[in-house]
Amino acid sequence: MMTIKNGWLSSAEHQPSPHFSNREKEDSISLLVIHNISLPPKQFGGPYITDLFLGRLNPDDDPYFKDIYQLEVSAHCLIRRDGQIIQYVSFEDKAWHAGVSEYKGRSKCNDFSIGIELEGADDIPYTENQYIQLASLTRTLRHEYPNIENNLTGHSDIAPGRKSDPGEAFEWSYYFSLIES
Repeated sequence: MMTIKNGWLSSAEHQPSPHFSNREKEDSISLLVIHNISLPPKQFGGPYITDLFLGRLNPDDDPYFKDIYQLEVSAHCLIRRDGQIIQYVSFEDKAWHAGVSEYKGRSKCNDFSIGIELEGADDIPYTENQYIQLASLTRTLRHEYPNIENNLTGHSDIAPGRKSDPGEAFEWSYYFSLIES
């Protein structure tokens, strides 16, 4: 099992983002939100996701970046195509990943959730390495933050009509089988 110390995954690369808020004591972590991201869209590898989450995305590197380079967004972790995990925000803090959102009647999901990005796109299959790492990370998070238990969802489910990730390519049944094994 992976280990978490002071909100940080010990086995991950750490790239602390300035895009986070302190989590209020009364906001216990009780939700895991799965996302996808690729920059530029449907292109994998490169530094651009980290650059976005660290607030240093260069708008001249790709025409798509001109519309997003000033966004102040982050996630707790990114799982790259090869399974590498990069952590940007302590699990004890609020990453800015969910935006306008609601889960089981409760709004502002950033307040009580952990956001995990998969390097990918809605319609491109995820890699075996990503599923394995996501399942391992999920088991670790459920152990560390037991209120998550079965509150595992996609960005599309907490922001319907606004977001579509992790998309139709994400195999929920396979993911669930891995976290239970």
